Amino acid sequence: MAWSNWSGSVTAAAQIARPQSEDELAMLIRSAHRLRVAGAGHSFMPLCESDELIVSLDDLAGAIHVAADRQSARIPAGWSIRRLTAALWEEGLALANQGDVNPQSLAGAMATGTHGTGTDLGSLSTFARGFRLVGANGEAHWCDADTNADLYQAQRLSLGLFGIATEIEVAVVPAFHLAERIEKRRWSEIRESYDELAQQHRHIEFWFFPHSDHVIVKTLDLCDPCDPPPSTTDMDEATFRRILDIAARLPFLTPFLQRAMMKSGIAGRRRGPAYSIFPSDRTLRFEEMEYEMPRAAGLDALDEVVGWIRRKRLPVTFPFEYRVVAADDIWMSPMNAGPVAAISMHQYAKMPWAGLFAGAETIFRGAGGRPHWAKRHTLNRADVAALYPMAGRYTAVRRAADPAGKFLNPHLEALFA
Repeated sequence: MAWSNWSGSVTAAAQIARPQSEDELAMLIRSAHRLRVAGAGHSFMPLCESDELIVSLDDLAGAIHVAADRQSARIPAGWSIRRLTAALWEEGLALANQGDVNPQSLAGAMATGTHGTGTDLGSLSTFARGFRLVGANGEAHWCDADTNADLYQAQRLSLGLFGIATEIEVAVVPAFHLAERIEKRRWSEIRESYDELAQQHRHIEFWFFPHSDHVIVKTLDLCDPCDPPPSTTDMDEATFRRILDIAARLPFLTPFLQRAMMKSGIAGRRRGPAYSIFPSDRTLRFEEMEYEMPRAAGLDALDEVVGWIRRKRLPVTFPFEYRVVAADDIWMSPMNAGPVAAISMHQYAKMPWAGLFAGAETIFRGAGGRPHWAKRHTLNRADVAALYPMAGRYTAVRRAADPAGKFLNPHLEALFA
C-alpha cells in the first residue's frame, strides 16, 4: 500500500497498520524488523517513511484524564490537536498555545518541536510532563522528570526514535478566548516596530510575499468570552490558487502577480474560543523549510533572503512566515540556546523548490539558524553534533532504548545511528 505525506513529496510502499489496542500495538512492534509511526503526514522530511511497516494510531482506544489539580491531563498520543483541544474545551481547559494548523497528532507535533508564536510561549514539546511508551521489546513503561529521566528528556523531542507513545501527560490551562486581527502593513514599518509589537501582543506573526513591499500582520490577544467565529479571516484561497497556477505555468510573472495581489485590501477580525481561533485552513499544498535562529538575527536574515530573491527575480510564490518562540531546555530543540525567530519559507507544491531552499538555507545557517526537524533541511550527522551539544547523550539514550534500530529509517539512521 502506498503512503504519502501531506504535500505529496514523500511516499512509501509499506504495510499500513492501525492497531486498536496497546496489546495489538505491542505485537506489531515485537514482530516488526523496522517500523515508523505516521500521524497526519505534515512532516516534509522523510521522518515517517518506511518500506516495511507504518503504524497509525488513529484507531487506538483512549480517553482524556484530567488531573485533580486541573493543571495537566493525560491525552491519547495519537489524537489530533483538533480533537484534543475540542475535548479539553469541554472540560473548561486549553493548551496555552498552538500552531496555525491542527490536523497533526499530538505525538507527532511534540516529536518534531512544532510551535506557535509568542514571546513567552514555547513549543508544544514544552507542555509534555510524561509519556507512556511502548518500547522496541513491546513492553510499555512510563517516563517523566523523575522516572526514567534521561528517556523522558530525549522523548520530549523524540523524532519517534525511542518507542511509540500511547499516552502523553500535558500541561493545560483554564479555557480562554482570543481576538484575532489581520491587517496589511508596510514591510519597512514592521521591520522597525516588530520587537515592540511582540511585547504588546500575546501573539504576533506576519506573512511576507518577497516581491511585495507589504506584509500581512496577524495578532491574537485575550478577550472576553464570546461565540465561536462564523468564518475565517484568511486570504481567499480560490483567488490565491488561481494566482499560484498562473505562476506555475509562467514563473517569470511571479513578481508582478504578488505586487498586484497585495494592492487589494487585506483586513479581518474575529473572536472566539482559543482552540477555534489558533488554527487556519490549509488546503493549498506546498513544500516548506523553516529555520529557527537567534531572535536578534531574525529580521536581518529575513531581509537578506528577500533581497536575494528580488535580485534574482526568483519565483517564490508563497509568503515567508515570521514568528517568535520562547527558549526551552529540550536536548534537540532549536530553541534550547535561547529565544528564536522562526522563518518559514514555502513553495507551491506544483513548482520546483529544492534549489530555492538550498540558497535560502545558506543564508539561514549563516545567521546561526537551526532547522525545524520536520521541515526541509540538509543537515548531516556532523552538523547535528556541531549544532546540538546534547546530541551525543541523545544518541546514547536511543541506543539503549532501541539497540537493534527498530525505529530507524534511512534518513534518521544517517543522523543518529
